[in-house]
Amino acid sequence: MNNTLKLEHITRSFGKGNTKLEILKDINLTIKSGEIVALVGPSGSGKSTLLHIAGLLDTPTSGTIEIAEKNASKMNDAGRTKLRQNEIGFVYQSHLLLPDFDALENVMMPLMIAGKKKKEAEARARELLTKVGLSHRLKHRAGQLSGGEQQRVAIARALANEPVLLLADEPTGNLDPKTADEVFNMFINIVRETGLSALLATHNPELAAKMDRRISVVDGKIVEQL
Repeated sequence: MNNTLKLEHITRSFGKGNTKLEILKDINLTIKSGEIVALVGPSGSGKSTLLHIAGLLDTPTSGTIEIAEKNASKMNDAGRTKLRQNEIGFVYQSHLLLPDFDALENVMMPLMIAGKKKKEAEARARELLTKVGLSHRLKHRAGQLSGGEQQRVAIARALANEPVLLLADEPTGNLDPKTADEVFNMFINIVRETGLSALLATHNPELAAKMDRRISVVDGKIVEQL
């Protein structure tokens, strides 16, 4: 089984000398193809920083990052951007939809940025929105959608360019418990159906228990892997 994500000896610090703040301390993490991993830990433990580094949105102070067995640490900015665009999908706690665009256009956007023609992008976006149960809401803007529907659009958008790795930061944190459970189960089902790998930060132990493995981060270190 191939590795989708491999982090080796990752550190992240800010400042210098006596003012240096260490956020991540010698993190080693491997996620296999098709594996869904929960990232748990208290607020301020470094979970979001770890996700940003795994998603090539932040650069570690030291250590190496491999995505789909490609060494991102040796790439220039253009190479990292291309790898992030083609291989990684993101879902945030806040859906971050573009308010002036409807659901279909929001999912089309990353496809158009990647160079897909409008007709092809629209067909892919319709397919994904149907998969997340929103075929009847294609032309609704973000403000016309419920919180759960907005997050479904965000999940569809994250899947648009057929990534190998999904990264999610408290993706159901802003939803009520019933809606959160529905959206999470849909998310997990889609990930399993498509054979993706996923790393998902959550404070919810019930959600974490549904994943293949749980990693705890405390004070910038991985303290257990279950």
